Amino acid sequence: MSCYLWHKLGCFHSQSCTLIKELAILLCRYHKHLSTGEIKSLEIEQYIPLLESILGQWRDTIGDQYEPYKNHLYRVLNFCFALHQCQADDREKLIITACFHDLGIWPDGNVDYLSPSVTLAKQYLADNNKQDWFAEIELMIDLHHKCTATDTAYPLVEVFRKADWIDVSMGIRRFGLRRKEVKAILKTFPNLGFHNNLTRLTMKQIRQHPFQNPLPMMKW
Repeated sequence: MSCYLWHKLGCFHSQSCTLIKELAILLCRYHKHLSTGEIKSLEIEQYIPLLESILGQWRDTIGDQYEPYKNHLYRVLNFCFALHQCQADDREKLIITACFHDLGIWPDGNVDYLSPSVTLAKQYLADNNKQDWFAEIELMIDLHHKCTATDTAYPLVEVFRKADWIDVSMGIRRFGLRRKEVKAILKTFPNLGFHNNLTRLTMKQIRQHPFQNPLPMMKW
């Protein structure tokens, strides 16, 4: 082999080693950022105008659970935005669904609230000429307490289910989100007894109707 070819092979080998070294350095830096939390943290949305507008109309109906429920919505939506990069109308659909997904609880403390919540959501959609979203938002509400993965034509159904489970489980289920991010969202929007109230309503249901399903909103 000529000296020229040996020279070229040597240069190629040298460049390859350099690239490998540079890649290794980058990987080391990335893992260092992961371990020290230096990667840019999630931007938490603390004010969502559409949420405030929709939910504000139900303040009197919800009563003293208004702030706890609103914080629940902000936690769930921030989890949604962390899990899914919104496209087109995704964001608005998620916000509308969040506002109505548990709203059927009030004013009567109803634990079988999925169907009433869907009815309220559909009325809002009809009033705002968004009937094309009926099917998708109905599934997002109806399946948000499903214990296992959903299988529908609408990806947002699974996004919303996961986000609500992260909140209900207080971060025990994270679906790939970093623990640090989940804790930050939970800390930003205090629970204020929201889940304790749901437990209280469930116990009331058991006492009043001992032979009925105490958790009719849950699906396997």
